[in-house]
Amino acid sequence: MSWVRRQAVGWSLPRTAGTLAATLADVEFVQADPIQAPARAQDLMLRHRVRGYRAGDLERLYPRLDIDEDRLYAYGFVSRRLRPYLHPRRNRHAADGIFVVTEQAADVLAFVREHGVTHPRDVELQFGRERKANDWGGQSSATTLLLERLHHYGKLRVADRVAGVRRYEVAPPLEGVLDPDERLRALALRVARILAPAPEASLAPAISFQVPWIGPAGRRPGGLPVIRELLHRGDLAAADIEGTRYVWPADLTPVEADAPARVRFLAPFDPVVWDRRRFGQVWGWEYRFEAYTPVAKRKLGYYAMPLLWRDKVIGWANCAGPGADVEVGYVGRASAGTAYKSALDAEIDRLRAFLGPPSSA
Repeated sequence: MSWVRRQAVGWSLPRTAGTLAATLADVEFVQADPIQAPARAQDLMLRHRVRGYRAGDLERLYPRLDIDEDRLYAYGFVSRRLRPYLHPRRNRHAADGIFVVTEQAADVLAFVREHGVTHPRDVELQFGRERKANDWGGQSSATTLLLERLHHYGKLRVADRVAGVRRYEVAPPLEGVLDPDERLRALALRVARILAPAPEASLAPAISFQVPWIGPAGRRPGGLPVIRELLHRGDLAAADIEGTRYVWPADLTPVEADAPARVRFLAPFDPVVWDRRRFGQVWGWEYRFEAYTPVAKRKLGYYAMPLLWRDKVIGWANCAGPGADVEVGYVGRASAGTAYKSALDAEIDRLRAFLGPPSSA
């Protein structure tokens, strides 16, 4: 597993951080999560990849960046280069698969087109405060659900956020529609690159998210056929390592250098640790995201961040936010030696600088 560990860290975490725009153009997707403890997941991921990054930079600079909020294998920030591969999405509830804007959705779309960047509150004031069941078992404004549906089908885009609330504007029209198979292969390769090297059994369901939304009804279920096709074409490479079949884009150059003597606190959704199957195989213990676990049953903490030392995840760190203490726990014992202690102190200092001073409110 040492080879997998070396590639997982080396392919995902750059030795030299870049600018925000260049990093987003390279990775093309950053998963988002609203929990802010100590910062949102997207910020925690970008701080390891962007020079001088501070919490909130992505949301603050979003209107000037070449990205959209959308879904790849999860919800997040997607390079606009991928939009022609993500859209148009097939409407699974229509016999012909085409999403048609009708009735109140058409009125909402016309309202946004007329008013420009629009807050959901303004749409609700215009069309009423009816409540409907959402996908999480709760109740949401009916107009907010319409905005989200229009966004999902590419008719609207997120223009920005105000206090965390998405504001929408009309999305630019697509310039032609790409072949469905081409779209699916391109998206599968992007997911494989982000999560490389990935167990085939983990990559398949990550790719499967896109399958129902692309192409005609009756498309082959699951992501495994797409992986097999890409392997046959030579776009993906594979190797059986200790009983697990790992796959990765064939054009990735294997990492030979040792990981730097650095500590990093990773977001729970960072590509390095995203796949819990690979995490257990490579680092030999079970990491759990416990934000939704009852307090009495938590073992690591509400928002425990995996602690990476060189290329080994040896524990976790908790920090409530700006100005709060950083608490560290270990699977076994802390790494011995002054190099680790210095690296840990440096990472704590970096985290504090990234979070900024405590709020005075």
